[in-house]
Amino acid sequence: MAEMTIIEHADDAQVAEWLGLRIAAALARSTEVALALPGGSTPFPILQLLIARPLDWQRVTVFPTDDRVVPEDHPASNTGKLRALLEPAGVAVQSLDGIVGCASTPALPRFSLVWLGMGADGHIASLFPNTDPRRDDPQPVRRLTPDPLPPEAPFDRITLTIPALLDSDQLLLVARGADKRPVLDAAVAGESDLPIARLLGAARQPVTCFT
Repeated sequence: MAEMTIIEHADDAQVAEWLGLRIAAALARSTEVALALPGGSTPFPILQLLIARPLDWQRVTVFPTDDRVVPEDHPASNTGKLRALLEPAGVAVQSLDGIVGCASTPALPRFSLVWLGMGADGHIASLFPNTDPRRDDPQPVRRLTPDPLPPEAPFDRITLTIPALLDSDQLLLVARGADKRPVLDAAVAGESDLPIARLLGAARQPVTCFT
């Protein structure tokens, strides 16, 4: 695993500030910047703070790290929520639909930053333990079925795979909650084989974790 920085007890404003600085730096280096962003309850308050920052959002393209297999106007759609929040500011939001089964290039760009959450079961994006995500997966995107299905979102998933997540300049992990810290610590120490451990074990870019 490459360099990892853990920042304890960070609030939404601190995470948004960190993201804003990294995106600004990426925009200074490149004419176009691609990001992979998560869904769920944690990211959107942070994204609301982030999108208010005076950045050249029209040069930013966003992909979801994963989504539920539902129409974009469904309340459970990560892509739909990202579009509603980010597109008015000029961000181009791309769906993962249509990439399943494609070769790894040129289906996806290299991401300047990938932001991930983590479940207490060690899942990242929609790579749950039962899906046995591979570090050498030849496909950038897969359709998967979590088992068990989360009761709050009982849908099939479409998700970036570990190689697609690692095709990035830096990784951001937001893992809040006392139940998640032992899982994170075990992954960092190489003491588990959960999806988060597989990702971190293969990462060669800087990783920042907010808890």
